[in-house]
Amino acid sequence: MTHALLRFAATTFAAATLAATLTACAPLVLGGAAVGTLVALDRRTSGAQLEDEGIELRAAARIREAMGERAHVNVSSYNRQVLLTGEVPTDRDKQQAELIVSKVENVKGIYNELGVMGNSSLTQRSSDTLITGKVKASLVDDRELSANAFRVVTERGTVYLMGRVTQREADKATQIARSVGGVQRVVRLFELISEQELQQIAPQATAQPAAPAR
Repeated sequence: MTHALLRFAATTFAAATLAATLTACAPLVLGGAAVGTLVALDRRTSGAQLEDEGIELRAAARIREAMGERAHVNVSSYNRQVLLTGEVPTDRDKQQAELIVSKVENVKGIYNELGVMGNSSLTQRSSDTLITGKVKASLVDDRELSANAFRVVTERGTVYLMGRVTQREADKATQIARSVGGVQRVVRLFELISEQELQQIAPQATAQPAAPAR
């Protein structure tokens, strides 16, 4: 996987997702499975990747069934840790969404970042999509980081960073995200590993087949 191709994947993600947003405004979306086959490396095990996909699908379906179009909820799972972003009309709905996700198989933890407010506008969601693409492209541009190790989610100008990374990588990625235009806040939801663990993971990640990047 070349550096140029990775950056192309990040920028293509923003353009493709923005186009989809402009043609249809869904009340609930999954956590960004658009760049898919262009990203080959992942520090999660293949089993964890499959479980994350299943968690997102099941959680999204159950929240949609319970809340319908009155809520806009994004479900993003990384290594079985689930991030909920978007908007719900009441505090009760916020807690209900978390309860629904907690009952999904394989979920180990939940970060409930849902806002209690009206659903975000098309303009705001389009802006968030572009910010995500810019952050991903900036991570690809940094030669000291493996952009594939990071999951980027943006909601109302707030960038959430997930991934299995070292403290060094976490700090660098945070700095990069904060420098991107339009970013109002950066929230770190990393699973920190040691530099020694990273050295042990790297050869295994290289040997794994391509997996969807989200």
